[in-house]
Amino acid sequence: MTAYKSKMVERIHLPAREEREANLEAAGYNVFNLDSDSVFIDLLTDSGTGTMSDQQWAALIRGDESYAGARSFHNLESAVEDVMGFPYVVPAHQGRGAENILYGALVDEGDTVLNNTHFDTTRAHIANQGADPVDCPVPEARDLDAEGDFKGNFSIEEGRKVVEEVGAENVPAVVLTITNNSAAGQPVSVENTREVREFCDEIGATFVLDACRFAENAYFVTQREAEFTDSSVAEVAREQLSYADAAVMSGKKDGLSNIGGFVACNDETLFEQVKQRGILYEGFATYGGMSGRDIEALAVGLREAVEEAYIADRVGQVQYLGQLMAEEGLPVFQPIGGHAVYLDAGEFFPHIPAEEFPGQALVCELYREGGVRCVELGSFAFPDSDRPELVRMAVPRRTYHKEHIEHIVETAKEVWAHREEVTGLEITKEPEMKEIRHFTAELEPRA
Repeated sequence: MTAYKSKMVERIHLPAREEREANLEAAGYNVFNLDSDSVFIDLLTDSGTGTMSDQQWAALIRGDESYAGARSFHNLESAVEDVMGFPYVVPAHQGRGAENILYGALVDEGDTVLNNTHFDTTRAHIANQGADPVDCPVPEARDLDAEGDFKGNFSIEEGRKVVEEVGAENVPAVVLTITNNSAAGQPVSVENTREVREFCDEIGATFVLDACRFAENAYFVTQREAEFTDSSVAEVAREQLSYADAAVMSGKKDGLSNIGGFVACNDETLFEQVKQRGILYEGFATYGGMSGRDIEALAVGLREAVEEAYIADRVGQVQYLGQLMAEEGLPVFQPIGGHAVYLDAGEFFPHIPAEEFPGQALVCELYREGGVRCVELGSFAFPDSDRPELVRMAVPRRTYHKEHIEHIVETAKEVWAHREEVTGLEITKEPEMKEIRHFTAELEPRA
């Protein structure tokens, strides 16, 4: 049973199939290039696309737009310390702004940065510093059907192998992404977080938590990790975050906000370094590229994110979508993650090789069939990698209803029914930086 009722609605429209066909061609078979008015149900991302609460809307009115020393910033500081436990906060306009100012302070050319699995912008920021981003997932993360409560965990064994090759002095940071977005939104255990803390102490590395979905991860811990079955989501979140030296946060996920982000630190020296970069790239240290009203909404959203009723409803809706898909025999990554359902495009289209981007072909077919926009997270988004060919259906928070979920499932069923007729794609235009090519590249169907 949902924990919300509607106070505002937005009309949406499913374009005719012929129009969807034309839209795909005009977009270069890249759904990032589609206008939102051409999309019926938008699962491209859960970042900044959710619905704010009445308390967040009320907070907008309280926004202090002062350039320096705004009380809105102090409210954000208090929320970060209360919810996440970090005393130092540097705001940024969104998560990738926070990544820029943090990794620019931590990482130099020639370094290696370890992660359970780097997401696209994280990988790009590390590469932009001239460093090497290396993934260290546990083995079951790459097995779509493997059982496991915490398939998002960091492999200490893989991390040690990399350190032996490059030297501990060349590994300035280890990042733990919770939940593990690129590994199908799988959660990370508190036990694994403690192990990563010890590993960082061994090699003298800064331990960073990518905390974009920290509340969703904490919810899974309460459900799956025996030590925390009697703990609240808020208690688990504080515990898990307490092991990190710093956190990088997109407020557009578990901040329940449409914009914003920050770096949070325990160490005053690192805080000062990040703060100065923030002033250079984002704005003064008490607004960081955000308006005061957006900062206020983010401060409220952080507190709402760890409320039991909210998080159970949020994860429950994603689980419902995944369960319906699985019941229909559609190939979904198991177990279902916290913010998205991931389809196995390789199983959808075994006749399409990786170099013809089966995931992107599936993305296009889902839009063509039902106006549903998703995102590919396989060989197109992550070139030169051995990641599974996944398509992510990211569910915006507090936005869609049961009927929308059922439409998504029916759309996927229709694609599955004619899957043998689908052909692969080839790139006709792409940017120089491959790590971000999936945002703007253009493709066309293979002959």
